[in-house]
Amino acid sequence: MNKFIGTAGVVLGFGVAALWFAQNDSAQAQVPLQPASADIAAGEALYATSCASCHGANLEGQADWRSPGDDGKLHAPPHDKDGHTWHHGDALLFNYTKLGGKAALAEQGMDFDSGMPGFSDSLTDVEIWNILGYIKSTWPERMREMQASRTESEQMQGNLE
Repeated sequence: MNKFIGTAGVVLGFGVAALWFAQNDSAQAQVPLQPASADIAAGEALYATSCASCHGANLEGQADWRSPGDDGKLHAPPHDKDGHTWHHGDALLFNYTKLGGKAALAEQGMDFDSGMPGFSDSLTDVEIWNILGYIKSTWPERMREMQASRTESEQMQGNLE
């Protein structure tokens, strides 16, 4: 079980992101935080070139996204208000995008290949945050508030849920 041991600010990229630190009995994990501001226009453009081919030009996801395909992997979910992206805190969303679904879930002790590739080789941390900022900007206020609450819980617990 992870124990919260405190926070430490770490400037990433242009000084827009901070990391929280958590520690369990054997390792120390970094929990990334959404920067205070994101470049929504840049995020929208990056979404169009990096995400829309799977998640849809209008964030609508693939058809039948709740059911696995022939390969056993789930189809790409929507990132609009009809999907479940807003159910997750920022650290999970960031790690899922950066590392890919399989690696992000493995960090949580789960063996599941979602089919989501990692973008660490093609997107910077700032670009990932801009994409996430764009996605979140499309949600109704109530969903943004609920997602922010999950992010706060995630930070306080010092681990990903």
